[in-house]
Amino acid sequence: KGLDLIKGKVKRFTDVVKIPHMGWNKVSLKKENSSLFNDVPKDSYFYFVHSYYVQPDDEAVILGGTEYGIEFTSVINKDNIWAMQFHPEKSSDVGLKILKNFISLT
Repeated sequence: KGLDLIKGKVKRFTDVVKIPHMGWNKVSLKKENSSLFNDVPKDSYFYFVHSYYVQPDDEAVILGGTEYGIEFTSVINKDNIWAMQFHPEKSSDVGLKILKNFISLT
């Protein structure tokens, strides 16, 4: 259940793909005007390590998605809550830019 701040489900990847999802993968933004992604090139690659993903009830909170057997939600935002499935600290220059943008938002 987690903190239950954003309604939805947490799902495990099926055996159709290798679990855990580990390595570099592309994040496609659903909302182009997100300040978290300022100066981050479109369809940038980020580093992932996970076996589960979130499926929010409200699609309006989805900022980005990633393909891995299915398209799953990889970035969400609701009010002052920001969450991402990838590891920005392991995602080279684009990950550092995300962290810098986050700091400027707070």
